[in-house]
Amino acid sequence: MSSRRTQQAELRQAPTSPDAEATSDGRRLSDVAYQAILEGLFTRKVPTGAFLSQSDLVRMLGVPVQPLRDALRILEAEGVLTIHPRAGIEFLKPDLELARSTYQFRSIIERAAARSYAETGDAAAIGQLIQDHQALIDEVGSKGLLPEHLAPLQSLEDRLHGEMVASLRNPLIETTARRLKNYLILIKLDRRITAPLALRTLREHMEILEACQRRNADQAEAALGRHFQAALQRILGMV
Repeated sequence: MSSRRTQQAELRQAPTSPDAEATSDGRRLSDVAYQAILEGLFTRKVPTGAFLSQSDLVRMLGVPVQPLRDALRILEAEGVLTIHPRAGIEFLKPDLELARSTYQFRSIIERAAARSYAETGDAAAIGQLIQDHQALIDEVGSKGLLPEHLAPLQSLEDRLHGEMVASLRNPLIETTARRLKNYLILIKLDRRITAPLALRTLREHMEILEACQRRNADQAEAALGRHFQAALQRILGMV
């Protein structure tokens, strides 16, 4: 049997025990490897669409072999990569179909989440999100989009969608939403963010939040639908 065939057979072996070696802070090494692979993709250290071997990843990411195997099996189940016998590990290459599918799935989940957040979301949390969005709108509107605005922009994106999904109080949906977020990061890797696009996104968020503040579930759901439709069009280069 060739070395590649042996490698693929090893990848398909049963996973290690949950009590496998851990880091000094208590994290399982397989979890560390999982995050290292995703970060490698998100930072382009691991090219999307690439075919790589297990030894390539060990060398690139500096993670031990067995935790890497465990992480690869999980990421294959999540659709981020495919383990090909005798060929190597193929990483997902985002395309327009993935973008459409991701936003369709997000819409199914988050329309319900927007309604729930409008009906049950904490008023203080909604008010704080509105305040933080308006502050960033004012900053970008007066100064343009600066490098220091990118982290707050992503934080507001995560907070809004995270709090809406959390309002459903469904761990299965939260797990699915995290997986979709990974797809979304990959889809947006080559997308350039400009001040007009950032402002458009923030104002769409404000429409959702203001409907939630008014406790109007119909308007919140409609605003969420418009936001996702516009976001997909931006990714597809239509606006």
